[in-house]
Amino acid sequence: MDMWKAFENSTTAHAPQAARLYDKFYALRHLGEAMDKVRRSEYARLTGEDRKFVKGQRYTLLAHRANLTLDGKRALRLLLKANKRIRTANLLKESFGQLWECRREGWARRFFENWRDALEGQDLKPFEKFAAMIDRHWEGIAAYCRPENKVPLGFVEGLNDKIRVIQRRAYGLGDEEDLRFRILTGMLPAI
Repeated sequence: MDMWKAFENSTTAHAPQAARLYDKFYALRHLGEAMDKVRRSEYARLTGEDRKFVKGQRYTLLAHRANLTLDGKRALRLLLKANKRIRTANLLKESFGQLWECRREGWARRFFENWRDALEGQDLKPFEKFAAMIDRHWEGIAAYCRPENKVPLGFVEGLNDKIRVIQRRAYGLGDEEDLRFRILTGMLPAI
């Protein structure tokens, strides 16, 4: 699920025994927002010719390096060479993705602690806020490292879509148990 407080409250109210597993897409979205705040603050801090390296590079910085075109890679290389703070932030952003490859919670925690230690003295406030948010939601982040939770996100999204269709069909029915039954039977394989 998303790390939104309303989702957490709803889960606690309706399924208190459920374990939380936060979707890495939402965590990485917050990391992308932190990266963009660093880019904007650097643009505001710089003057004259130095600004030209930062201007128009939002999507170049937010994309994964492997997904960039040749021109995008050149622009990124030039930007990272020209601005140390953006280079540091970009390295931290790119390296954070390794967290999701950890196969044990202890390894993930050690990786995160080292990643957060790398922030010290860098003056990257948006990244520090991001690290604090990850720390607050650690239980649901670390749950992703368990082998039984390595579910492809496309599968989860497809499951959620099926549930929404079943909910629309069941519109007007006030019985939660009937809706639960419809969801469970809707997931059975065809006979």
